[in-house]
Amino acid sequence: MTDLTSLNLMEQATIECPFPAYRALRDQAPVYRIPQTGFFIVTRYDLVMEAVRNTEVFSSQITQGASGSMGAYPEVIELFEKEGVPFASTLISADPPVHTRYRTLVNRAFTASRVRAMQGYIQQIVDELIDDFIDRGEVEFVTEFAIKLPIYIIADQLGVPRADMQKFKDWSDASVPIGLDIGRDAELARAKLVIEFQHYFLDRIEERRRAPQDDILSDLVTARLEEEGNPEGRPLNGSELLSIIQQLLVAGNETTTNAFAAGMVLLLDNPDQLALLKAGDDKQMRTFCEEVLRLESPVAGLFRVTTRDTVLGGHEIPAGSLVNLRWAAANRDDTVFAEPDSLDVCRRNAGAQIAFGVGVHFCVGAMLAREEMFLGFRTLLRRLANVRLADGHEALEHHPNFILRGLKQLRLTFDRAEVSQAAE
Repeated sequence: MTDLTSLNLMEQATIECPFPAYRALRDQAPVYRIPQTGFFIVTRYDLVMEAVRNTEVFSSQITQGASGSMGAYPEVIELFEKEGVPFASTLISADPPVHTRYRTLVNRAFTASRVRAMQGYIQQIVDELIDDFIDRGEVEFVTEFAIKLPIYIIADQLGVPRADMQKFKDWSDASVPIGLDIGRDAELARAKLVIEFQHYFLDRIEERRRAPQDDILSDLVTARLEEEGNPEGRPLNGSELLSIIQQLLVAGNETTTNAFAAGMVLLLDNPDQLALLKAGDDKQMRTFCEEVLRLESPVAGLFRVTTRDTVLGGHEIPAGSLVNLRWAAANRDDTVFAEPDSLDVCRRNAGAQIAFGVGVHFCVGAMLAREEMFLGFRTLLRRLANVRLADGHEALEHHPNFILRGLKQLRLTFDRAEVSQAAE
């Protein structure tokens, strides 16, 4: 038995390897009120599923205020009120029926046909990125591949030129809720970047209003939101568009970046599974992508707030409580996944993982993320051989973030695969 009071999910040592803590919580207290923060954390698969599907009680409409996900420092709030655009609750922070109206609109920009049509374009970017480093025999994988692939794709779809890529990445990082108190100065720096993002995209929105293009930003700008008493609907206003764009920005690159880096480490740690992938087919590669999402859950968990007193798994939760539904813990629940801590590229129920969420808030970009992972990993394994951690860089470190799980860097060395292998 683990002394649960000794667990500190916010400390860096636990962020580096949270899985023993998740196991202890699942076994001893699957609904647990964290003493250091006062919020509840739900770690068992069935209870996470029960809560996430009950949107009436476990609400996503957590009050953000003027500063959105920024901290509650007065200076930050004042800066947003003075220079920023008020945040609108659209997708991740809204409940049905409001959420349904926005989600229906955004779904039209992420159709299966659009993603299928993007396969050749995604493959081209994958190959170009590998071309940039393959002759060197070494790569800092996070910055040179894992960040660039998804950010190029979502930036292209949002009308951001490649020259502004670094800004785009900075805005994305600043938009991520960290879940930890990082201090006044750091929150002010984040706020300034988010405000810069807002004004940049207000200009892009006006450009698309004048001259729509074949991209997701134009789809959003020209879409009409259904309204009661208005059968034709209305265009989204600037605040609504910025809210959706910001969420697509984060979902479109942060999570996929982290999945790529984590997946490479899993392959290095599991040479037997790597061999199966190289000898296998596309089905096993897609299973591998699901296993990466299950084992490393790039979004470790998201918050809900209870609208009334409730009971979950026999545990009382008062109204107004913050509840963290921990996808990363549920995805290693041994009542659902056999040998849950092991990578298995032949696992039959790998698709039962819930790294993309469940129900009405299921990630709108999940299909695009899966295609990026599939094409990216398949091409990396075909073109690179004998991949290993670079000498002197064996120690890996994750970003200090309670919400997202991602490596700071991953330095690799490799050999170039034989032409016959690469062409298979």
